[in-house]
Amino acid sequence: MALSSITCNGVYEELNPKGETLRKLTHKNVTLSLGRNEFRDVVLCINFPNKREMKYTLREIQVHKMFAKDGKATIKLPAENAQVMISNCAPDKLIMFLKTMSTKLECLRKQGFVSDRLKWKSDLPRTFEEISPLTMRDLKEANELKAKAAEKLEDCTPKGKRKRVVGDDKENEQPAGAKLARKLISTDDKGTVGLRDSASLLTVIENPVKLNKEQNAVLEAVKGGRNIFFTGSAGTGKSFLLRRIIGSLAPQHTYPTASTGVAACHIGGTTLHQFAGIGSGAGTLEQCIELASRPQVAQQWRRCNHLIIDEISMVDGDFFDKLETVARVIKKSDKPFGGIQLIICGDFLQLPPVVKGEEKRKFCFQSKSWRKCIDITMELTDVRRQSDKTFIDILQNIRLGKCPDYVYSTLRGTAQHNIQQHGILATQLCTHKEDVNQINNFQLKKLTGPSHVYEATDSDEVYLKQINYLSPVPASLSLTVGAQVMLAKNVDVTQGLVNGARGVVTGFEKGEGGCPIVKFLCGLEVPVKPTRWTFKISGGVFLTRRQIPLKLAWAISIHKSQGMTLDCVEISLSKVFESGQTYVALSRAKNLEGLRVLDFDRKCVRADPDVLKFYHKMQLKQKMMSGAVELESDAKRPKHW
Repeated sequence: MALSSITCNGVYEELNPKGETLRKLTHKNVTLSLGRNEFRDVVLCINFPNKREMKYTLREIQVHKMFAKDGKATIKLPAENAQVMISNCAPDKLIMFLKTMSTKLECLRKQGFVSDRLKWKSDLPRTFEEISPLTMRDLKEANELKAKAAEKLEDCTPKGKRKRVVGDDKENEQPAGAKLARKLISTDDKGTVGLRDSASLLTVIENPVKLNKEQNAVLEAVKGGRNIFFTGSAGTGKSFLLRRIIGSLAPQHTYPTASTGVAACHIGGTTLHQFAGIGSGAGTLEQCIELASRPQVAQQWRRCNHLIIDEISMVDGDFFDKLETVARVIKKSDKPFGGIQLIICGDFLQLPPVVKGEEKRKFCFQSKSWRKCIDITMELTDVRRQSDKTFIDILQNIRLGKCPDYVYSTLRGTAQHNIQQHGILATQLCTHKEDVNQINNFQLKKLTGPSHVYEATDSDEVYLKQINYLSPVPASLSLTVGAQVMLAKNVDVTQGLVNGARGVVTGFEKGEGGCPIVKFLCGLEVPVKPTRWTFKISGGVFLTRRQIPLKLAWAISIHKSQGMTLDCVEISLSKVFESGQTYVALSRAKNLEGLRVLDFDRKCVRADPDVLKFYHKMQLKQKMMSGAVELESDAKRPKHW
């Protein structure tokens, strides 16, 4: 779990007692390492290229990690009057490095430090060993120490004296375990209730969400600098893998994008069109290059070393060709896509590019630049969203445009399913957003109780249009007791409070602006606190929206449901108008028991023939490559006579 070293942009400063800088070192390639010396002290080693390395024995440190998810942090060393400012570090690595450092130091503090006197008298040779990985024992010890320190503070006055206790109320005293749990639960700066870092790591170590063999192969290809397209059916963990990829790359040169605002929000990025800065791309190539040459847009293109594109199936092939040419011109490089590493994800058997009127549809794999830009193609096959093998098999048939008799009869039979539980109704998936708005507004008006309106707090009203497009929640949310809602963000994955979790509003907290209390299908009944979304748009501008992470859930559009897992869903397929729409809708369901299809018909099962040919060729190529690898390994295997 632990990371003993990181590489980043670093600024080292030596300070005087007033906090003024006496000496400063800056470099774009600094290595920070954690180790132990001959006395088992925790040691921080700072290595600047072409400079002597600096080693500090840690006793007291101050870590500022508010922007760790952006690859930034500051480590202050009060005893040495020094600090290290970190930037452009892979976020996942940075977070684990800081947690390893603080946890190991906390555990050492419990054991006790070796005194300076004993060190002076010692004749042990100097050593520096890499620090060991974090363990469950380390994290539990650190949590207990923090809980005890917090309890001591509670029992003392502001001047440090022990509070006077009237009587000995042993019966009403909370057990130590309850106090520890209370200390570990907090509300973060974004208003989200959850466990503190150490407690979260306990959960991660106890129940690790590991990458499977296929996902690891994709991640290794990305780390190796390959231009990759990875695909897979719904529920194979594509978005999860993308977030791991983003967390492993230097953020200053990595741009996560997606074809839609909803998909971009899921991976913490922006839309591909906003990144590119060429509008809709409908103009001529010369016009697109002119738009991309604007100073702010061009600077973004030049800074980009890794471009991530999610939901590639909805990106038009001609638009992709224009992007490739723009990248070469702005980056002043003849390499494919201007030398930018492409990390592309999506499933062409899902929603296709939107076309107007009689325009001919063109997928990205049909573009002129696709073959020269993509080095490697991989397919994820392990479905994680659904566990029922029968349902997985049904979905795979629908994905390929097939509808054998058993698939037809099974899906027709779901029309009789009663999936209403605890007053929570099934969410209707609709093909058109107009139908969604009409259903939600009609049902909300039918409720007789008083309405509570929650207004979002946005960072900049000037960009309201962009925020509304990117945000999964509305600027104004009106709720009444009995309102059917769903979560629009992961709140507590371990308890089932995930993006798409269904519930019903049962009440509101007391006081002005009291948060809605929601009973979820997983059994929990909890108040839902406001949380914050951050969006990055062109020009490096960050926008935020703080709002209750709920939206009305009597109905939702198929487009808006992408990336969600729905507990109970009702689908009407009579208005299906695109290839892949039926598959996307059905694959949102967690299982057959939570699915009701009202008017299933074989005619609504469609898969684009060009896409089927593309996947067939791709799978044949993968089989040939895997066969070649097996033959090579057989040839290298020693013969036994």
